[in-house]
Amino acid sequence: MKRLKQPLIDALVQAEIEDVLQTYETALNASDTATVLSVFQSDGVFMAPNSPATVGADAIRAAYDGIFKAISFDTELMVEEVVQVSPHWGFVRTNSRGHVTVNAAKQRVPDANHELFIFRKGDDKWKIARYAFASTIPLPK
Repeated sequence: MKRLKQPLIDALVQAEIEDVLQTYETALNASDTATVLSVFQSDGVFMAPNSPATVGADAIRAAYDGIFKAISFDTELMVEEVVQVSPHWGFVRTNSRGHVTVNAAKQRVPDANHELFIFRKGDDKWKIARYAFASTIPLPK
């Protein structure tokens, strides 16, 4: 994970949030649903393009199990901005790039997205409360 810009935020809070993002990136690249779940709040919301929102741990587990069955990731998150809006809430804007492999076809294709993570601090730990992303790869003409 790379940090592209230096945000104005307490260094400890920034480090804690970036550690969560690093754990998420590593879990994504390892197709590790259990670790993905460990960085989400139990009532977290995952919003993937062209899909209804996935709400709560059981639904997020099922969504990532399905994603990891279909594709494998080789991607890197780049932090663009970290903002703490209150003692228990913050957001992070990232970009990612890399490749996904369509498992059934063994086809490797480019992947690039921009992401918005909303974090909530509970039990003295920052976790992902909401996560949405969209592709930045132009549609074919």
